[in-house]
Amino acid sequence: MRLLPKGRREGWAPYIWLFYFCFFLLNPILNHTSWKGWIATALGTIAFLTLYFSFFWIKCPWNQLNLLGFVLLGIGFGPFNEGACTFFVFAAAFAPYAVETEWAALKLLAVVLAVAAAEWWLFHLSGWFLFYGGGLAMVVGCGNIYFAQRERANNRLQKANEEIEHLAKVAERERIARDLHDVLGHTLSVIILKSELAGKLIDHDPQRAKAEMADVEQTSRAALADVRSTIRGYRAHSLEAELKQAKATLETAGVTVKSESSEVGLTPAQESVVALVVREAVTNVVRHARARNCHLRLMPVNGNCRIEIQDDGRGGGSVEGNGLRGMRERIEALGGTLERENSEGTRLSIEFPLKTKA
Repeated sequence: MRLLPKGRREGWAPYIWLFYFCFFLLNPILNHTSWKGWIATALGTIAFLTLYFSFFWIKCPWNQLNLLGFVLLGIGFGPFNEGACTFFVFAAAFAPYAVETEWAALKLLAVVLAVAAAEWWLFHLSGWFLFYGGGLAMVVGCGNIYFAQRERANNRLQKANEEIEHLAKVAERERIARDLHDVLGHTLSVIILKSELAGKLIDHDPQRAKAEMADVEQTSRAALADVRSTIRGYRAHSLEAELKQAKATLETAGVTVKSESSEVGLTPAQESVVALVVREAVTNVVRHARARNCHLRLMPVNGNCRIEIQDDGRGGGSVEGNGLRGMRERIEALGGTLERENSEGTRLSIEFPLKTKA
């Protein structure tokens, strides 16, 4: 008899194992018991079925009381109906599921065996009573120890998998939030700058204003495509294109740009992170710095990639915003560091170890 663990004890399984209960009904049928005997048998059947199905269907920490009930039924009916040995079998079968450890289950099985043997000896019952109530009960109980422990291990594994799945969803939501912040923050800043510029030019230079508005439309379409690909998680970032875009964005904002970059040999994952970091840093310069000059540097240093973004603006506060926090998280995920100095303008220094391209 193999029982199912708590939480999975529904379905047909509880009804299959009721076959063993036939032993209890067999003796009254073969011995043509009296009506009083049948009443007692009916009451015992009701008590057994109540204990049996409550173990399956009621989630309760006191399932050992069910085992006690089975043993008491075996003690009470044993002297008059040797088929009551089946109650000891059920007690042994349920024991491994009523406790949490193998050692506790073995102790319960020892108690069941001792009670069955004591009743057999005190009431001089047949050897079949001891064979089924003691021997078969121990075989079934010991077998269920293995199944109970395996099911508990499976349950723990399932809970662990559910927790991993939950953490993965949280991480994915955080990734999407960071990426959307980077994409939309930068793009909306560009759209605002170009729209303001177009508004200023529309009276005395309509052609350039028209060109700026065409740029706004193109940038908006690109932003929509970026948002879609960000949500799908397939967005790739070209560092070269991002540096060009950064320079164009700063110049549109009236910032003089000096850009220095060397061949670094980044992996695609590293290049994507650096592109996002440059985008967010440039967005912060445009939004908050009120700078006139900005210096971008990208270079290899002792097996590391080093990025410096420095402006001569008004500096920033000591509290990190979402953008800077997202940049730090991305760099730390690569095993690197991000430092910010804002005594004279703002200087971001980013460094992380390079990896060989796959």
